[in-house]
Amino acid sequence: MSENLENLSPAKVVDARGSACPGPLLEAKKAIGTIPVGEVLEVLSSDPSTNRDLPRWAKKMGHEFLGAIEGESYSRLFIRRAK
Repeated sequence: MSENLENLSPAKVVDARGSACPGPLLEAKKAIGTIPVGEVLEVLSSDPSTNRDLPRWAKKMGHEFLGAIEGESYSRLFIRRAK
């Protein structure tokens, strides 16, 4: 990983904690279009399937999945908008 995720300054943070699949993914889909190309979206999710689904979706859509930071009760996932 070329970037330290802790030091990223996301353009937008989507708090989808407490939302079950596919909620966090749907929130990410809506939010990615609201940030400029090249900026970072951070998604907070307590649903474990988001850690699998979000990277797949990002790759499919041509965005860059930067990685995830695991917290005690939720994950912080980072995506750079590519187009």
